[in-house]
Amino acid sequence: MARALLFAGALAMAIGVAAGAFSAHAAKGAVHPDAAQLLRTAVLYHLVNGLGIVAVALVARAGSSAWLAASGVLLAAGIVLFCGALWILAMTGRSMGPMAPTGGLAFIAGWIALAIHALRS
Repeated sequence: MARALLFAGALAMAIGVAAGAFSAHAAKGAVHPDAAQLLRTAVLYHLVNGLGIVAVALVARAGSSAWLAASGVLLAAGIVLFCGALWILAMTGRSMGPMAPTGGLAFIAGWIALAIHALRS
């Protein structure tokens, strides 16, 4: 599990850095009037939670648990849902409905799962 989470976290970070570089230029052609802010927010949350996945992977090296696995999966799901919804909104002007709030809840649940693992280990 630790190896897969470390891979996912490192890949999330690489994509986050590329998304940050791309967003500086993409905002110019975006549809939404607040596109630059939406893209900055998406990149920030992407990078912070990508580091969270890396941290979960490093903790899992000492011993894995269902809480750690859940934490990694939830943080990754949050990146896809929350950040993806912001990118879509910024670039197309199309709201993805509950996708962003669901991703935000996944972030919260992922960090809580990590906290529960810390209390139980």
